[in-house]
Amino acid sequence: MGENAISGNLKNLTIDTGDSKTLVVCFGEMLIDFVPTVGGVSLAEAPAFKKSPGGAPANVAVGVSRLGGSSAFVGKVGDDEFGRMLAEILRLNNVDNSGMRFDHEARTALAFVTLRGDGEREFLFFRHPSADMRLLESELDKNLIQKAKIFHYGSISMIEEPCRSTQLAAMKLAKASGSLLSYDPNLRLPLWPSEEVARKEIMSIWNLADVIKISEEEITFLTGVGDPNDDEVVLQKLFHPNLKLLVVSEGPNGCRYYTQEFRGKVGGVKVKPVDTTGAGDAFVSGLLNSLASDLTLLNDEKKLREALLFANACGAITVTERGAIPAMPTMNAVQDLLSSFSRS
Repeated sequence: MGENAISGNLKNLTIDTGDSKTLVVCFGEMLIDFVPTVGGVSLAEAPAFKKSPGGAPANVAVGVSRLGGSSAFVGKVGDDEFGRMLAEILRLNNVDNSGMRFDHEARTALAFVTLRGDGEREFLFFRHPSADMRLLESELDKNLIQKAKIFHYGSISMIEEPCRSTQLAAMKLAKASGSLLSYDPNLRLPLWPSEEVARKEIMSIWNLADVIKISEEEITFLTGVGDPNDDEVVLQKLFHPNLKLLVVSEGPNGCRYYTQEFRGKVGGVKVKPVDTTGAGDAFVSGLLNSLASDLTLLNDEKKLREALLFANACGAITVTERGAIPAMPTMNAVQDLLSSFSRS
């Protein structure tokens, strides 16, 4: 077998969820986050680090599964201790990892994430190159992608070849198979050669998506306009004719939504933040889990608002713990939070 087949002792790491009716397939990077054991310090000041599985698409896959949904991850890690650990973490979280590939030459990506005093993050990446950047189109599990009710991806895989071409091929295959395409650019400027390249590549696949989630910071970056709260700017510069839903996440303040027929805002669920890592991914997983079960909410504002409040609660729970995947909430935890929220 070639280097990318899952063979030998890796076979027992795979899991197939089998449910394709509501399957959310997440494409992209999975890596190890190293997070300081104390907050409010620089990397140099940190007394120690705790390792935590991460990578936005993998976070979303686990988030969907943790909520009781059906999810799969497609991507590449190193054939090393960290890569095998990540495959096992997906398996333990009931994520179909049969689309994972293992690289004998490149290592699993690492990211050191500092937590500032306000809970916000700063990143230092080790990808020179990392295995996720080397995924080939020939390594795609096409049958798995074709089963997707929703195919979710970001922009980090668009930074370098060959993974860029692989992502484009996977998106094309999913679209041809009738999947809803979900896009969270997940801007990480330190990974890009320049701001210009980042803007160009992120926008190069913009019009292919059915659902897009962006942050206020990303609106400013992509539009060049100072006020991310200007609805007209969002609609003129970022809403395309085939888009079914554009969501702007506003952290603790909730989110704004735009469709062909309506737009509005759903307030946030207030909690005491500890670490914002993975909050946006938890939000996305909550939204996609709802969409996978009922696509009609895209045309029903009442149901959409309920789904977005649910997604806000998913994000809120995640910021109360350190790390991304370990903090992804269960359905019971979200329902409990929403019950207390409605009573307050």
